[in-house]
Amino acid sequence: MSDFARFTAAPLTKQPNIRDTVKDALRSAIISGEMQPGAVYSAPTLAKQFGVSATPIREAMLELARQGLVTVMPNRGFEVTPVSRQDLVEVTELRLLLEPPAVERATPLIPAEAIPELRAQCETLVAHADAGDLVAYLTADSDFHLALLSYTGNRRLLDIVSSLRSETRLFGLSKLSAEGHLSASAREHTAMLDAIEARDARTVRRLVHEHIEHVLTDWSRPTVDGSDPED
Repeated sequence: MSDFARFTAAPLTKQPNIRDTVKDALRSAIISGEMQPGAVYSAPTLAKQFGVSATPIREAMLELARQGLVTVMPNRGFEVTPVSRQDLVEVTELRLLLEPPAVERATPLIPAEAIPELRAQCETLVAHADAGDLVAYLTADSDFHLALLSYTGNRRLLDIVSSLRSETRLFGLSKLSAEGHLSASAREHTAMLDAIEARDARTVRRLVHEHIEHVLTDWSRPTVDGSDPED
């Protein structure tokens, strides 16, 4: 029996950018809590789960290690970096300072022709939520929010927000999904897009603010025994 940790992962369709695809899937698995903090994962084991070779797994994990999401364990694999409750509070505070005003500023800059693609992303989010696919949901969630922020034209903002999102751990998503509430959270993105299409920048700012606040309420709930994850 292997000593390495495992998590449920669907085989990936091979693409030219397979390393980035793997990296995004691993990042989402870490953020969602599907890959547990403190657990050690081996590249060969993950490669079998994803249906790819070990090389893109190692390359993706090394990049995630540079971002602080995992720690390289020589001759063993990669350990998921724990995040404390205080870490989550600080990350969420920073996101609240950055993202709502940035999306408010971006709202009048998002062209009408971009709305159908953004709406398709919202529909993808809801579909993943309805299916209970947390890893795919978080990847689509990140894609949507970063797409909105891209219209600010501020590349550094995108890099910072992407990094902050990676430092988050959303252990409550599994319970939300099991209770059937994740779909309602996914539909918040549709409300944001409706306000964007109506050019109601103030409402967009409020909706994004409320959405991010869920990180410290519904999406990062304490564990079943009442203790905070990795506190």
